[in-house]
Amino acid sequence: MKGSSAAVVLALLLPALTAQAQDSRRRVGEGTREETVAPDKPTKKKKKPAEPAPAEAAPAAPAEPAPPAEAAAPAATPRKKQARAATAEPATAEAAAPARRGRRRPGEPDYAQTTVTGERPEPGAVRDRRAFDPNRRSALAAVSPPPADAVYGVTLVPDRWQLTRQLGLTDYIFFDPYNQNTLKADRPIFGRWFFNLLLVSDTVYEPRRFPIPVAPQGEGGPGSQDTIGQGTQTVFEENLTTGIAIYQGDTTFRPPDWEFRFTPVFNFNRVDVQQYRALRVDPTEGDSRTDEHVGIQEAFLDKHLWNVGERYDFDSLRVGIQPFNADFRGFLFRDAQLGARLFGNRRNNFFQYNLAWFRRIEKDTNSGLNDLDVPLRKDDVAVANLYWQDLVATGLNTSFVVAYNRNREGDDDEAYYNKNGFRERPASFGRETPRNYDVWYGGGAGEGHMGPLNVSATAYGLFGKDKGGVFVECDCDVRGVFAATELSMDFDWRRVRLSALYASGDKNPYDDVETGYDAIFENPLFAGADTSFWIRENVPLIGGGGVAISGRNGVLNSLRSSKDEGQSNFVNPGTMLLGLGTDFDLGPRFRVSFNVNEIGFAETAVIEEARSQAGISRTIGTDVSMATVWRPLMTQNIVLRASGAALIPGAAYKQLYGDEMPYSVLVNLILTY
Repeated sequence: MKGSSAAVVLALLLPALTAQAQDSRRRVGEGTREETVAPDKPTKKKKKPAEPAPAEAAPAAPAEPAPPAEAAAPAATPRKKQARAATAEPATAEAAAPARRGRRRPGEPDYAQTTVTGERPEPGAVRDRRAFDPNRRSALAAVSPPPADAVYGVTLVPDRWQLTRQLGLTDYIFFDPYNQNTLKADRPIFGRWFFNLLLVSDTVYEPRRFPIPVAPQGEGGPGSQDTIGQGTQTVFEENLTTGIAIYQGDTTFRPPDWEFRFTPVFNFNRVDVQQYRALRVDPTEGDSRTDEHVGIQEAFLDKHLWNVGERYDFDSLRVGIQPFNADFRGFLFRDAQLGARLFGNRRNNFFQYNLAWFRRIEKDTNSGLNDLDVPLRKDDVAVANLYWQDLVATGLNTSFVVAYNRNREGDDDEAYYNKNGFRERPASFGRETPRNYDVWYGGGAGEGHMGPLNVSATAYGLFGKDKGGVFVECDCDVRGVFAATELSMDFDWRRVRLSALYASGDKNPYDDVETGYDAIFENPLFAGADTSFWIRENVPLIGGGGVAISGRNGVLNSLRSSKDEGQSNFVNPGTMLLGLGTDFDLGPRFRVSFNVNEIGFAETAVIEEARSQAGISRTIGTDVSMATVWRPLMTQNIVLRASGAALIPGAAYKQLYGDEMPYSVLVNLILTY
């Protein structure tokens, strides 16, 4: 009875299965493939050759008259013969797909045959493969395939960078720097030559107060002492930087083959004071000064010499006016000067090196920019440094620096005066006589992290010869040391910093050894940098000569006439600094920083001799500052900085200037394209 029922069922189903198998063979023979497509999204599919199917997916046999029930079950056949017979029969791609993917678990849907619905199919559902959108959670719109009657054409483009532009995908407005833009070197201007335009507006408004000497020729207002006048001032300065770079080569994986860069800076500045002769040597010029200057900060040609290895380690040569920093934090020599530099890397950027020589350009007195209207200085600087990644610990980069400074400005027959009429070389300090010097610097620095601790450390030794002493008429040996470190640790959005610095001072200005440390041209990023009062301002040594205790944007108490135009001075009181700072990132747009620095002299003999005043303390005072940085676009295109700093006078400051508290306020807006 059961056999008769099975025979009846097979007799009813076999014609349908036979017709399906014939239709499947017909489709394979014609080389086409039929799929279920959404009616509103016609598509064209690339033809795929049919693949043989395993035994499990073999189609039914060709249509024949229905056999009797007793013959429905096939005769026993060995497994290998069954497999060969099954694979010999052509199969469709749909039949072969389960074998390529492997078996599905019970209840698992066939994702390769689902339809584009944007929803996960129910267990066991079998749909067209384009129905299920795996990117539906990305909120990206699905791209519709072209219609069946689409007409295709061929458009030739001059290079691969123009392809997306020809398709209308990257034709953005010219002042958009974040998308494809020819002005930002995203596309070549011709051949493989690219053009990059940089525009930076740097605006500074700076109210400040520090001691100013009274003019010997006259007095601008009542109430001033015999030596120290009213020190309140305001400074407004605008720098417009226009950088132009033209280079050749594919810079995605390697340096450019050729590069030319030209960066002029247009400066406008105005200063208002309350004291005559504070701005110009002639007191009749009044108590305000307006000036402008154009400085060339970059003008160099860079040639990529060759690649070393398949990962584009390289050597390059750069000649012209170029920026250079001898160490990580700018303690020794950080400036844009005329010179030649050979640089490159090795072992996948594991080692980096610089071999550089510079002839220093005179600086404009009021802007601090390069001044090419006057002859070059007789001051040469040679630097060799090596950066070694992960030398001491993973994540800590180490550098070794050797620098040589050769100065022959003592050979000039006449003194050099700045554009305001004040003497720069030789400085109005000590014997006020011309001098030459040859000095060497050697040291190292580390920058990075050791575990959770951020580390920055720099140390230098100084030695050489000063041909003409500051206080004695003889040649003097030069010896000095310098060390600075900053340790910090991050606690989520907070960072705590500890800073310490020591620069040796001269204990005896009348012997033949000068032990005061001075840099070539410092511009340190340390202990608050230009938001700190003592680093930002140049406080003059009133009553002890025409020099400043510390230069503008400098931390060393070097007693130079100025950092920009004066000579290095190795007869100085030295510097000590101990600071504590914190940074609070209150969001991706806003940061607040606090710094407290205790500043003092390492030695006081030079100050006492210059001022003819004994018993001067080492404690200058406590520098307290607060700074904020706001980036409304969360990028560097718009940056607004505001800071305020004050020096709480210590014993030494009170002995030199009285107990009036000096301060500095800085408002700085930077716009970058």
